[in-house]
Amino acid sequence: MSTLVATNKKGFGATLWDYLTTVDHKKIAIMYLVAGGFFFILGGLEALAIRWQLVQPMNDFVSAGFYHELITMHGTTMIFLAAMPLIFAFMNAVVPLQIGARDVAFPFLNSLGFWLFLFGGILLNVGWFTGGAADAGWTAYAPLSTISAGEGVDYYVLGLQISGAGTLIGGINFLVTIVNMRAPGMTYMRMPLFTWTAFVTSALILFAFPALTVGLFLMMFDRLFGSGFFDAAMGGNSVIWQHLFWIFGHPEVYILVLPAFGIFSEIIATFSKKRLFGYTAMVFATVLIGFLGFMVWAHHMFTVGMGPAANSIFAVATMAIAVPTGIKIFNWLFTLWGGRISITTPMLWTLGFIPSFTLGGMTGVMLAAATADYQYHDTYFVVGHFHYVIVGGVVFALFAGVHYWWPKMFGTMLDEKLGKATFWIFFVGFHLTFFVQHFLGLMGMPRRYWVYMENQNLDLGNLISTVGAFLMGIASIILLYNIVKTSIQNKKVGGDPWDGRTLEWAIPSPPPFYNFKQLPLVRGLDPLWIEKMDGRKGMTAAEPLSDIHMPNNSFLPFVISLGLFIAGFGFIYQKNDLSWLIVLFIGMAITLGAMFIRSVKDDLGYHIHKEDLKKEAEE
Repeated sequence: MSTLVATNKKGFGATLWDYLTTVDHKKIAIMYLVAGGFFFILGGLEALAIRWQLVQPMNDFVSAGFYHELITMHGTTMIFLAAMPLIFAFMNAVVPLQIGARDVAFPFLNSLGFWLFLFGGILLNVGWFTGGAADAGWTAYAPLSTISAGEGVDYYVLGLQISGAGTLIGGINFLVTIVNMRAPGMTYMRMPLFTWTAFVTSALILFAFPALTVGLFLMMFDRLFGSGFFDAAMGGNSVIWQHLFWIFGHPEVYILVLPAFGIFSEIIATFSKKRLFGYTAMVFATVLIGFLGFMVWAHHMFTVGMGPAANSIFAVATMAIAVPTGIKIFNWLFTLWGGRISITTPMLWTLGFIPSFTLGGMTGVMLAAATADYQYHDTYFVVGHFHYVIVGGVVFALFAGVHYWWPKMFGTMLDEKLGKATFWIFFVGFHLTFFVQHFLGLMGMPRRYWVYMENQNLDLGNLISTVGAFLMGIASIILLYNIVKTSIQNKKVGGDPWDGRTLEWAIPSPPPFYNFKQLPLVRGLDPLWIEKMDGRKGMTAAEPLSDIHMPNNSFLPFVISLGLFIAGFGFIYQKNDLSWLIVLFIGMAITLGAMFIRSVKDDLGYHIHKEDLKKEAEE
């Protein structure tokens, strides 16, 4: 009996243990999907609470203090705990399959990255239950964040620190995987665009996250150990936090949006039945966006007082980054031109993305004009702009990706009718919510205010915005219903339901745990399509059938992350009571102990023998 069938018949306890200890990139992808989905719902509920508070002037649905917690946690949750892990879900599920690899380069670290993210995300949200979550805005500007009372911002600092370590580990892992693990014939310029965007994103993570790590370290010392890095009275400088945050924060925008571009590039090529127009230009545009992404961070700070020279340099750089993005937009349109387009749910999200994201880019160029930014800054114009980019770009891509790769991850197909209903309701709700916010901003409505006065002409715009937000909520519920319904019906589909072009569609759905029985031979861009055009079924093997080396499962990543989670409480509460140092030491002992075990214990993995593979093929 094949190993795959055996796994489907485990009890709940065995399955749970399997997921707690797994190092298989496909299972880690499912965990990222579930955890990211949970935080997406949480962030969405926070958003709905914000919109309900603003539905009418002088509303008292929540208090001012709680409103600040809501806007802070909504932003932090959506960026770090929903968008990032959902992108990692697709990177894990798809990249090793697209490059013809059996797993990522470091399966143990892949698991560690996930558990660090999850425990960091939980720690971030513990503040809700211990007297108030972080309330200094998702950007946590000093000195507001350093003097914020209670432990909310401490949870923010330590939660992000732990979670960010997980992301950094994941980024390094994918860099090494893509450089080292490509199948024979898979040169860089034959890689699918989603893999390219994952590659550039991983490089951005490698260079951007250390800046956030340093900033959070300094803030942690300011808040917990009485230093004064951001305290002007002690000779510190609070503006330095903004530089540290944004030199991470702007590349972070591209860390989110480049994989989104990759997802859309895959979908457009598949459903236009054409190879992507201008593939080389697309690759170079991706790399250029990654490069320029580090040169624009201070456009978030035009009103800080850096002076005209700095403002001009960053304004020009910001306008320049619109160019490679424009290249991408036109290449997608040219791919559609003359293609045999089928309007599936993933394609609908893609077609909705192009105009929506372009609008976001347009307001971005408006904001890049430093003098004009004095008018727009800290108004709802900015809120409208970045939601057009993040929702119209990243969230659309995540929804498209869920529908597109669901059959590959789970072997079942999401309902197309429900998928299209999700799209139209979300699409209308999205534009209702955020289009009007640009005008509210130009009319003078500031960001982050919990009430607005009557007779300011802001009532109607806010009402429309709130209605739109609830439509997006309804669409998300339909998607959840679709997922539950599909999982219960469990109608299996083949390995290539969309008539795909890249390697992930060349193997069964869901893929066997070793992915490829024999590594495939790649003969060009869109390798599966080349084989189809030559009349072959599936890929040509690049090697004879032989034993496959696989990594062992491990419980240690979970333990390492749990130790840091426990130590986090010790760090936070030792400022009130030194006896909490015991908790800190216990947590660190667990983490370091697990690391020590990992260091001294040989973990050589195991082999699947070719006889078993042959048997499986016969069955």
